[in-house]
Amino acid sequence: MKSADTFSRKRITLLGATGSIGDSTLDVIARHPHRFTLVAAAARSQWKKLADIALRFRPEAVALHDANAARCLADFLKNEGVSTEVFSGEKGVNRMAEWPSADTVVAAITGGVGLSPTAAAARAGKRIVLANKEALVMGGAWFMRLAREHGATLLPIDSEHNAIFQCLPRTKTEGVIGERAAGVKKILLTASGGPFLHWDHARLKTATPEQAVNHPVWKMGRKISVDSATMMNKGLEVIEAHWLFGMPRDAIEVVIHPQSIVHSMVEYEDGSTLAQLGTPDMRTPIAQALAFPHRVDAGVSALTVEKMATLTFLPPDFDRFLCLKLAFHALTLANGAAVVLNAANECAVDAFLSRKIAFLDIAEVINATLNAVASPAPNTLEETLALDALARSKAIRTIEHLTAKK
Repeated sequence: MKSADTFSRKRITLLGATGSIGDSTLDVIARHPHRFTLVAAAARSQWKKLADIALRFRPEAVALHDANAARCLADFLKNEGVSTEVFSGEKGVNRMAEWPSADTVVAAITGGVGLSPTAAAARAGKRIVLANKEALVMGGAWFMRLAREHGATLLPIDSEHNAIFQCLPRTKTEGVIGERAAGVKKILLTASGGPFLHWDHARLKTATPEQAVNHPVWKMGRKISVDSATMMNKGLEVIEAHWLFGMPRDAIEVVIHPQSIVHSMVEYEDGSTLAQLGTPDMRTPIAQALAFPHRVDAGVSALTVEKMATLTFLPPDFDRFLCLKLAFHALTLANGAAVVLNAANECAVDAFLSRKIAFLDIAEVINATLNAVASPAPNTLEETLALDALARSKAIRTIEHLTAKK
């Protein structure tokens, strides 16, 4: 094994640099300048925050999806005498994913918009540190095939999937390969239950965006916080786990664990169950994946015995959290149902955050879209994006109908 002095320095592209995962990733990179170098970064439109990142880390290139924001960033960096190249649009973001000098791509763009650049990183054979669960929810079989054909490596950094990865038997260092590990009977994904864990159905009808984004444990973006409140986030993780670890639907279980100390578990045929525990901080899985197969300081405090003294586990309530039930259903349907599920959810969450629909309407929009849109299995990025667009149009019509009824 290499010593710290001979550790191969990772040259990193960070997609989604201005989000919460981006913040945590940059913190880990900054702690280990001799091990990690930021060579490229991309974001949607927050040019001032990306400018701060460019000033601090001096990457070779950055990109913003928003062309106007990219122009502002380019002008600013030029005036500051920073030589970082600036690109724009989807092509610019994809170029960051393929950046020649980068060996590692942190895929942390939230939502379906992250699929194209993550696929670009796979085609380029990069080592992909994966936070964008939609890449697998939408891409499924063809995305895993693309990664294998081009020699890309997948290392998950969702806390749950990273925990499973750490608990699986491993004799190599390539990451996940989409195949069920020998001796594994079941994987158990833990869920905090979000801010509405103990709310009854009547109270859920009145839930506001402010309440939904107020997660009791994790600090996340608004969209993923709402997904946690509906438990759709866990449903998407179920689908992601199916593809990452080659596990069928009936071998994936969700367990409510409000303390978020046990991040997931793996049950083996011999009766053993392995669990990964840690303080709820995204820097831990990020550091584990970036440094893999080594370990580095993530800046996270270790668990104390007192914190582990009372750990509780509950079954999920599928009647109150219908979105989780719909996600399991979409996995059963196979084909392109997961693409439709994700598209409808993104539209519904956006409408809820904009106060166009109520909290419980999110599941209604998703269910109606799943029932209305035929979903043949897409085999390419283009087919996936076409199905995504069709599902979004149907979801938007359902939202308009609900809004008109108010």
